[in-house]
Amino acid sequence: MAYINDNYSKLQASYLFSDIAKRVAAFTEANPGKEVIKMGIGDVTEPLPAVCRQAFHDAIDEMGTRDGFHGYGPEQGYAFLRETIAQNEFSARGCDIQANEIFVSDGSKCDCGNIQEIFSEQSKVAIPDPVYPVYVDTNVMAGRTGQNSDGRYDGLVYLESTTENGYIPSPPSEKVDMIYLCFPNNPTGTCATREQLQAWVDYAKDCGAIILFDAAYESFIRDPEIPHSIYELDGARECAIEFRSFSKNAGFTGTRCAYTVIPEGLTALDGNNESVSLHQLWNRRHTTKFNGVSYPVQKAAAAVYTEEGKAEVKALTNFYMENAALILKTMKELGFACAGGTNAPYVWIKTDAPSWEFFDRLLNESAIVCTPGAGFGTCGENHFRLSAFNSRQNVELAMERIRKAFA
Repeated sequence: MAYINDNYSKLQASYLFSDIAKRVAAFTEANPGKEVIKMGIGDVTEPLPAVCRQAFHDAIDEMGTRDGFHGYGPEQGYAFLRETIAQNEFSARGCDIQANEIFVSDGSKCDCGNIQEIFSEQSKVAIPDPVYPVYVDTNVMAGRTGQNSDGRYDGLVYLESTTENGYIPSPPSEKVDMIYLCFPNNPTGTCATREQLQAWVDYAKDCGAIILFDAAYESFIRDPEIPHSIYELDGARECAIEFRSFSKNAGFTGTRCAYTVIPEGLTALDGNNESVSLHQLWNRRHTTKFNGVSYPVQKAAAAVYTEEGKAEVKALTNFYMENAALILKTMKELGFACAGGTNAPYVWIKTDAPSWEFFDRLLNESAIVCTPGAGFGTCGENHFRLSAFNSRQNVELAMERIRKAFA
C-alpha cells in the first residue's frame, strides 16, 4: 500500500495564482464580451531582446552540425555563462564571487523551493509576511512548519512587514536557522537599505543562520544607494545564498534560465555538530536531480552581457518601470497609500476592504485582475498588488478604468 506525504495535507486550499486563474476564468465565461486586463501575476509581456534571439538562432544552427552539437552539458552550467555572470554581476560590483560558485538552473522559483532540501527538517525558519508563497509552501511540504492555525503555521517565525515598518522587517528577537529575504520585494516592491541588510547579515552570523536571498528583481533598482546583491555586505559570504534570474530583466519567463550562488566556504552543521559545505551539498543535489539548462538557452542568456544586450535589457526594465510610475501616480492621485513602484515593477496598495473582496470588485466592475494581498500572508490583508508587466496600452487603459471606478 502506498502512503502519501501527509505534510501536503497541511497546505492551504490552493495555490494563490491558481485561485486567481479560476476566478478570472469564471468571469470571462460569464462576460465573453469584456476584455480583461491582467495586472496580477508577474509574467513579462515584451519580446526577448534581439541579441538574445540571435544568439538562440546561432546556437540552434550549431546544434544542427556534427561539430557544433551539444548533448548533456555540465549540470552546473557552461563555463562561458558562469564566468560572464561572475564578472558582470558580482566582480563589477566589488563582490568576491567566483564562477565555480554559480549554479545555472531553469528558474529561481525552482531553486528557492528546492534549496530547503539540503537543510535539516528541524531547522527553524523565518519568513516575511507578506511573502512569495513558494517559500512557505515548500517548507510545509518538507514538514518544518507544523499545522496551520488561523492562516499561519505554528512552526514558522513570521517577519511582519507592515505600514509601520515601511514593509521592511527587522531581525527577530529569537534565534532561527534559515531566513528568507526578497529585495526588491515581491509583493510589496520595497527595497532594504544597505544598513538594513547589514543588520540581517550581522544577525545571521551571530546565530549561525543562513540567509536565502531572492534577488530576482535586482535589475529594476534605480536608487544607486540600494545594494543589488547580498554579497555587497560585509560578511555575507559566511551566511548567505543568493538566487538570481533572467526571467524579469531579459524576458526569460518562457525560456527558463536562472542561477543560484553558494560561496565555497559557506557551511552548516550536521548531526554531529561538524561543519559541512553547503556548496558541496547543493552540487550533489543539483547533479543528482537536474540535467542542466540547454545549450541554446545558455547562449541566449550569455548574450545579455554583450554591450548590445546590456542596452536592450536596460530599455526593457526602463519600459516596465515607466509602467510602474504610471500605476503609482494614478493610485496615489486616487488617495491610496502605496509602496513600491520606484525600484521594483510592483505597486503595493492599501485598501480598507478585505483583499479578496477588493479583487472581485476590481474584476467585476473594471475587468482588471490584481493580486489580492491576503494570498501573500496575514499581513497582506487589506492590500493588493498591481504588476507593471504589461503593454503601455493596457496599463493606460487599466488606469483609466480604475479612475472611473474610484474617482
